[in-house]
Amino acid sequence: MDLRVGRKYRIGRKIGSGSFGDIYLGTNIISGEEVAIKLENIRAKHPQLEYEAKVYKALCGGVGIPFVRWFGTECDYNAMVIDLLGPSLEDLFSYCNRKFSYKTVLLLADQLLCRIEFIHARSFIHRDIKPDNFLMGIGKKGSQVNVIDFGLAKKYRDPRTYVHIPYRENKNLTGTARYASINTHLGIEQSRRDDLESLGYVLIYFCRGSLPWQGLKAATKRQKYDRILEKKMSIPAEVLAHGLPIEFTQYLNYVRSLRFEDKPDYMYLRRLFRDLFVKEHYVYDYIFDWTVFKYKLHQQQQQQQQQQQQQQKVIQGKNTAAENGKADEKKKVLTHQKVQPTQQQYYQDANKPGAPVKPLLQQTQNQAVAVPDPADMAIPAYRVQRYQVAHPNNQQTQPQTQQQQQQMYYQQQSKPVAAQQVQASGHQGQTVADQSGAQQSQQASVNPAWL
Repeated sequence: MDLRVGRKYRIGRKIGSGSFGDIYLGTNIISGEEVAIKLENIRAKHPQLEYEAKVYKALCGGVGIPFVRWFGTECDYNAMVIDLLGPSLEDLFSYCNRKFSYKTVLLLADQLLCRIEFIHARSFIHRDIKPDNFLMGIGKKGSQVNVIDFGLAKKYRDPRTYVHIPYRENKNLTGTARYASINTHLGIEQSRRDDLESLGYVLIYFCRGSLPWQGLKAATKRQKYDRILEKKMSIPAEVLAHGLPIEFTQYLNYVRSLRFEDKPDYMYLRRLFRDLFVKEHYVYDYIFDWTVFKYKLHQQQQQQQQQQQQQQKVIQGKNTAAENGKADEKKKVLTHQKVQPTQQQYYQDANKPGAPVKPLLQQTQNQAVAVPDPADMAIPAYRVQRYQVAHPNNQQTQPQTQQQQQQMYYQQQSKPVAAQQVQASGHQGQTVADQSGAQQSQQASVNPAWL
């Protein structure tokens, strides 16, 4: 469903909540610019959004004050369209592991004092100073602190006559108890001093990570507020700021000493922190802790990506080496299968009638061919007699003695081996092998091996 306010602002997802309403991400359907839209039900018991819009307009033009683009009523809601801002200081505090460096605290303190001074100059007090109500800008204004949520703001004097509001007591606590001033807990009407005391608690909170009165338990909210007040009153500024630079103690003692209608010396307070900034040799470069933290986080992510890429390369290299090893083993198996029969297999095959004469042992090139020793191959006499009976026509050409018959037999058997040696040496291998094969086929008829 397409929900719009002011005809041209489309409502998106929820991004936060204020004192009296929820905040949504909006989009200008004409320009595409993103904005913030704060909605409040018109049936709310104490509607404040219209009043807050008027305060924004009264403060319009100040540095760090969001600009109200549109206010009106749509269906059952009051709607206010303002500038879209970045994260709050509370969000950034959590992002930085709930501890800010002195440099970041001092950079923030200077801007926060300027924002509060401007609000007071326009005759308003905020009455709800806390980290959640200070937002950093976006884009080119990313280092600028902005103040939001003026639903509890109040005029402390008449804008025309500058007459201060009267001192009153028995007031209910307004604001956030954690950062509220002691006078606010006591029910005294708030004035400029109370905004500054709340700011002091915020700065110490940033330095220490917490405040001593956090986490107190009580049965009712009123009892909890009383316990917080008791804790605040029992801790002097020197103890609260123990371990911190002396300027934080001086700040708290000064704002607590102000009377109800006193005008604070904003320049003195700024000078305290600026002198400390110079004394610590910091550079006013607007580089906050979250800026450094994001940079380190980005570097860590890049290093992790590089390590993952290197690990992937190593794994791929191992897989490739394993595949190559398997291929080599397969080649070895195939080469082993192609090896020719051994000498024993040759004699077994040669005993078959009509079997062609085979080389004794065929091996790879550059290796010697095994030739049997003639002394180990004596032909039995009965085989010679059988041969003479079976081939009477060839007896004239056969040697008369057994020694001559053996010599002729060895010469016939050595011819295939000589052909194999010629083929291995590479000199007319094919021609000699063919001739040797022809001689083998002719000698098969006179080979006595099958007898």
